[in-house]
Amino acid sequence: MAKNRENEEVRTFAEEADSLWLITFACSIWAIHFVVCYGAAAFVCAKWSSNPAVITNMRVGLGIISVLALCAVSYIGWRSWVQWDFLDDYDYEHDLAKEEHRHEFLGHASFLLSVISFIGVIYVSLPILFLETCQ
Repeated sequence: MAKNRENEEVRTFAEEADSLWLITFACSIWAIHFVVCYGAAAFVCAKWSSNPAVITNMRVGLGIISVLALCAVSYIGWRSWVQWDFLDDYDYEHDLAKEEHRHEFLGHASFLLSVISFIGVIYVSLPILFLETCQ
């Protein structure tokens, strides 16, 4: 009996540790995307601002990176939605100190952070779409 309980605690801790990592991934992708986009734009504009072909290649490359970032954030949001498990019981309150409530709360928090990160990636990508020169 004690061995079974110990295995259950190890499994629960592993799930919660995965949930904590899941919370950080979407915001990390957004932050990395921000640094890459603005760093690449600053570097290219400092070195090759008079060459439109290089700027076009940079815009295409950053557009591809933006699409990949949106896909990654969407996947994390989907995993968080599944963990939140809202559609099964329509329970959006997680006020009890039970294992299920902690697990669903972490999914809920991760889902909301994924939504914010998705919007953030879109806003970081807007200058790539609209600005054609470094001027």
